Amino acid sequence: MPNFANTSSLEAMMLDGTSFYFVKPSSFSSFKYLKVLSLDVNFVHVEPQPSLGIIKSIQHLELSQMDSTRNLGPIFSWIEDLQNLRSLKLHGVNFAETSWSSVAKLKSLRSLAISECSFTRPLLSTLGNLVNLRSLEIFNCIFGGPIPSAIGNLTNLRSLKINGCNFLGSIPSSIGNLMSLRNLEINCITEYLDILVGSFGPIPATVGNLSNLESLDINYCGFSGPIPDEVGLLKKLTVLRIGQCSLSGRIPNSMVNLTRLIDLDLSSNLFSGDLPTSLFTIPPLQRLDIHSNQLSGSLQDFNVTSSHMVYVDLSINQLTGNIPESFFQLKSLAYVDIGWNKLVGVVDLSSFWRLASVIYLCLSHNDLSVTDMDGEGNSSLSTYLPQVTNLGLASCNLTRFPSSLVHLNQMSSLDLSCNRISGAIPKWIWATWNRSLTYLNLSHNMLSTMQLNSYVLPFNRLHTLDLSSNQLQGQIPMPSPPAVYLDYSNNTFSSVLPNFTLYLGYEFRISRNNISGHIPDSICGSVISILDLSFNNFSGRIPSCLIEDGHASVLSLRDNQFEGVLPNNIKDQCNLHTLDLNNNKIKGKLSMTLTKCLQLGFLDIGNNRMVGTFPSWLGKLPMLRVLVLRSNRFYGSMGGYLDRDDKSGEYFSSLQILDLASNNFFGNLSSHLFEGLESMMTKMNTTGLIVTYEGGFHGHPYQDTVTIAYKSIYRTFDKILTTLTAIDLSNNSFDGAIPESLGRLVSLHVLNLSSNAFTGHIPHELGRMTQLESLDLSRNQLSGDIPEELTNLNFLGILNLCNNQLVGKIPRSGQFSTFQNSSFEGNLGLCGPPLSNPCSFSPAPPSVAHVEKSSNVDVMLFLFIGLGFGTGFAVAILLRCGRTDKCLVKSTRGLRT
Repeated sequence: MPNFANTSSLEAMMLDGTSFYFVKPSSFSSFKYLKVLSLDVNFVHVEPQPSLGIIKSIQHLELSQMDSTRNLGPIFSWIEDLQNLRSLKLHGVNFAETSWSSVAKLKSLRSLAISECSFTRPLLSTLGNLVNLRSLEIFNCIFGGPIPSAIGNLTNLRSLKINGCNFLGSIPSSIGNLMSLRNLEINCITEYLDILVGSFGPIPATVGNLSNLESLDINYCGFSGPIPDEVGLLKKLTVLRIGQCSLSGRIPNSMVNLTRLIDLDLSSNLFSGDLPTSLFTIPPLQRLDIHSNQLSGSLQDFNVTSSHMVYVDLSINQLTGNIPESFFQLKSLAYVDIGWNKLVGVVDLSSFWRLASVIYLCLSHNDLSVTDMDGEGNSSLSTYLPQVTNLGLASCNLTRFPSSLVHLNQMSSLDLSCNRISGAIPKWIWATWNRSLTYLNLSHNMLSTMQLNSYVLPFNRLHTLDLSSNQLQGQIPMPSPPAVYLDYSNNTFSSVLPNFTLYLGYEFRISRNNISGHIPDSICGSVISILDLSFNNFSGRIPSCLIEDGHASVLSLRDNQFEGVLPNNIKDQCNLHTLDLNNNKIKGKLSMTLTKCLQLGFLDIGNNRMVGTFPSWLGKLPMLRVLVLRSNRFYGSMGGYLDRDDKSGEYFSSLQILDLASNNFFGNLSSHLFEGLESMMTKMNTTGLIVTYEGGFHGHPYQDTVTIAYKSIYRTFDKILTTLTAIDLSNNSFDGAIPESLGRLVSLHVLNLSSNAFTGHIPHELGRMTQLESLDLSRNQLSGDIPEELTNLNFLGILNLCNNQLVGKIPRSGQFSTFQNSSFEGNLGLCGPPLSNPCSFSPAPPSVAHVEKSSNVDVMLFLFIGLGFGTGFAVAILLRCGRTDKCLVKSTRGLRT
């Protein structure tokens, strides 16, 4: 315990647990002049008669609690005695009702700051007892309920800040009682915003009573409804920020009355209607940010005589029409972003170059046609050109590089993507901006060559270089020092530098080129996280470090010539999200150490030479969405529960695509097999979102590619939607009945069980799969009628029941009325339209094998001699129906004695 001898004249004392073990409150009794005290309450000794409250001089007290399990009731009992206390800061305290009540008795308190605290009950109404409060700050606390209406009792409050708290319910209308309030700031917890949208109710109209308010800042809250017109009554307001709040309706015209407003931010809401041009006429307004809304209509000209606008962001809306001439008269304008709208017309860059203050200009992704008339042959242009450092002209109908760019010496970010620029990338880009450029995007053009002196680009600050989707050829240049993000995909490059791995940053994408070679082992010393070499001609082995070390998050090597076996010693810190090795020459088995990759969402090893039984242990991976094992040499039974996780009861719970086609699996499919596929059991009424890996460099999420049999076509999806669901077990040797549990997969879009040996009836439970678009049960031994329940599948566009032993009348209601002969042929027991045989015809018994006269029958007999025991034989019968391009039946049987 500390020795406080000869310290009675102290006015400030800071004590924490790193210096002292326990402090007795009685040891403070001699401090008659102590005004400031800070300590950790975990190291306060609880005495029978707590006496810290005898220090009447304390005005500023800071208490923190690192051990939230400790009962603070006895300790807080003396706080209510500090009636001279003016300022109280509490951090990490787990409030019980009694401890908070003690705080609420401090009638002289002027300032209260609470951070990282939690309440066992909703924030108590006794907060309203602190009627002399001038400042109230509540940061990162667990409210457990709404903001109490008693907050309206704090009529002397000048600053109210509630940040990062999970309060529920609307702002109480009593907040309009805080007539002395100067600053109101409310920021909610962002991770809950998607499920709390609208749960906060509207912003109360009583905010219009806050006539002394100077700053109103509300962000990341799930409010609903419009901004109340009463906001226009806040005549002293200088800052108004209401962003990321899901507010809707029109922007009120009453805002023009805010004649002291300097900063207006209404970004990332759902505002619609016209943009009031009166906002541009507020004389002191310097910053206007309304990006990411649903504003429509055309922009009208406005009076700029008294305008001091510096920052304008109207991007990501639906604004139409021409850019008004008034924009080109805002002499103070430095930041302009009107991209991602529907603006039209021809715009000459010189119109913006006359704004001498402009440093940021974005016109991208409109319907504009940008020209550069003054830049052509004008050598004196640089004398009046502004010092633009950020320029976005994506999708602006450019056919060549704007000539004026050569005069911009300090370019930091340039986006000319999605245009029709052809020819060469001029060398002045590399020469002029090698010390300033950080971002260069020339993707989606028709560029064919690069004017280079060296294939090593000397950029000092470059972090993003995107040259994808052009016609570039030859050797890929690499920036030095390494850039964070490099994308050269979708070109005709033929080679990389022999030591290219020395120039790798965080992401390297060169998919869909004509590059051969191998991956050198030196890549193990890089910091690469996303490596995409897909659709090239790389060969050799895959360096084991790319998988074993766990640093890479995305490894896409599909459609190359890689060979060898996969590593089997993956480390615990595995960060893999995507492992795509489709269509290579990989052999061996999958390693069970892949279960360490808890972030793995995409695993595609299809079209290789892998062997082994079904890797049921992958079902433990909680985020696995896509599993493709197609066209390998996997074998054996799929089993029943398949190594289900006994603790969680989950099994492939996130899976949306399962492709096991063209392997050697056999046996019955247990009904339990599909019971863990929870993501396919949830009805989806939306078109879905694109599945992306957001761990990439900012602004460049990675999108996986998958190829599956979809609607009778082997189709590649470069973007995988969350609603794309498919199960393909075709071309194996599964037998027995089709499990009825498949009917529970109500969100499944594609089901392919063709080319197996399934027997029995088609389960009528499949009629529950109302999202099904493609159903292929062809080339099996299914019997009985076609269930009438299948006509409930209103989205079914592809149906193939060819070559089974089905009988009876074909249903003709619903989608079944659209299917042709090709969906049913090869079932001689079926009758009625669209087939030509009428139902009065008596079909042969279903047990009899049917072969059309025009068919060919090939019988192949293989005799196997057992090694050391018995003999065995297998017979494979290939039946071709009359239309051999549509129906191919394979039946395999085995016998061992």
